[in-house]
Amino acid sequence: MPRGDKDKYTDKQKRKAEHIEEGYEKRGVSEEEAERRAWATVNKESGGGNKSGSGRGKADTNVAAKKGGRLGGEASAERPASERSASAKKAAKTRERHEHHAH
Repeated sequence: MPRGDKDKYTDKQKRKAEHIEEGYEKRGVSEEEAERRAWATVNKESGGGNKSGSGRGKADTNVAAKKGGRLGGEASAERPASERSASAKKAAKTRERHEHHAH
């Protein structure tokens, strides 16, 4: 199999790579680089091409996909501490109120 040949990948892996590639392109990564990163991600998640033989290879781990949530939270980080603190106090009060209603 020549390098760059994607025949050994499952349809799911190909769809996944396509989707990841689109995401990178939306963020301004060049088409070539986006494709390279997309396949690197698919390989990282699934251990490479999985088409062959009994059981069709290993299951996907989805490790890279779990990064999303950790990268978030920027909006709250940009708010001043006093505002975050007020939100936290309000949330605690709400939780307390709901706690009393639940029992």
